[in-house]
Amino acid sequence: MEIWSALAIGFFGSFHCIGMCGPIALALPGKNDFPLRLIGGRLLYNMGRVITYSLLGLLFGLVGHSANIAGLQQSLSIFLGVLIIVGAFFQIRPSEQWKEKLGLNKFYSKVEQRIRRQFKKQGMGTLLIIGLLNGLLPCGFVYVGLAGAVTTGSILQSGIFMALFGLGTIPAMMTMALAPSFITIKWRQRINNWIPYLAVAFGIYLIIRGIVIGEVLH
Repeated sequence: MEIWSALAIGFFGSFHCIGMCGPIALALPGKNDFPLRLIGGRLLYNMGRVITYSLLGLLFGLVGHSANIAGLQQSLSIFLGVLIIVGAFFQIRPSEQWKEKLGLNKFYSKVEQRIRRQFKKQGMGTLLIIGLLNGLLPCGFVYVGLAGAVTTGSILQSGIFMALFGLGTIPAMMTMALAPSFITIKWRQRINNWIPYLAVAFGIYLIIRGIVIGEVLH
């Protein structure tokens, strides 16, 4: 997996993620700060998300590394590619029952509660913490990024992949936070119409990659 592709995935995926993270970015504390402090605070918030994505990349990299050692990298790549394509076509999301069984509902609820508490505080450190927590909230395109990270087959490269993914989301998120009127709803909807095609293209790439790995190994 070419790790620099993570930048493109993050950039285009960020227009989809604005729908969920946008309200948080717009409501961040410090709206009345002077320009440099305002920009610095928003950068801290976004760097918090990047740090969380990077840590998730390292964590999921353990799975990819284990699959690589077990000789399952080909199967994993094909499986994840198919999963992304099916998810993009049918907008499949984990059912409430499964989220309840896995404890995800409780986890996300606790994350949201902690974010709300941080909004009552002031200071630049608060913005970093909100970003760190925000990175834990569910997002379809973060899952796509993690799928790409896993297929690197390396813990370190998986972490770097997700760091680049996070950096790719910053332009749109900074624009949303500092100049929300610039990204109009109409323009965002147009881009969102292309997001499933991007996901499908990435899924196809993972499938082809898995097939190529199999041919090389044989």
